Amino acid sequence: MKLVWADEFNQDGLPDSTHWGYDLGDGCPKVCGWGNNELQYYTDRRLENARVTDGNLIIEAHREKMGSMEYTSARLVSKKKGDWTYGRIDVRAKLPAGTGVWPAIWMLPTDWMYGGWPGSGEIDIMEHVGYLPDSIFGTVHTNHFNGMLGTQKSKGVASSTISTEFHNYGIDWNADKIDFLFDDKVYYTFQNRHEGSDAWPFDLDFHLLLNIAVGGNWGGKMGVDTAIWPQQMVVDYVRVYQ
Repeated sequence: MKLVWADEFNQDGLPDSTHWGYDLGDGCPKVCGWGNNELQYYTDRRLENARVTDGNLIIEAHREKMGSMEYTSARLVSKKKGDWTYGRIDVRAKLPAGTGVWPAIWMLPTDWMYGGWPGSGEIDIMEHVGYLPDSIFGTVHTNHFNGMLGTQKSKGVASSTISTEFHNYGIDWNADKIDFLFDDKVYYTFQNRHEGSDAWPFDLDFHLLLNIAVGGNWGGKMGVDTAIWPQQMVVDYVRVYQ
């Protein structure tokens, strides 16, 4: 495999606009709270919420009112700047901590050729919820397998240092399977059972998203600790191989 796309975050300031755009606001009017009753307002090119410093990308959530929300954060997206069908995606990161944080490293379809969510698929390379401080999860969503039905395909892995040390989060994705990796070791495999796009929509371009959500249906299941903010997800690098 060859390196085809990367961000090493070596230039201080705003994230590289040739690699990253932003999802903005509170998700309204289509799906307020981004469809999950989340509490953050995602900002655009605001250093307080997304910046590069000392060789790292910092995504930072604050307890501050903006729009209709009581928190601010950032959601960076590589759509139309980094889009791939198959490959290995590696992200080295240190996660935020505390009840109410919901950071994610994940992928969505670029063109939604199999229809709206979940028909065109979602690949959650890493999700963490703060009330489970030693756990991260890898998950896929499709028409047949998704969180709305409770049929999503998911597995967790445990580590006591995900918020104090950097770890590698990744997938190795090809036409037959998606391997989920933690520190370069496979802990879950989702197989293509060749049952059509309802079960496997993962044969078209996907792009990457990096964000911290606040609260929400999963992240806020045990409430939100208002005393822990600000919280950061620190990303050392993103590398894509094909």
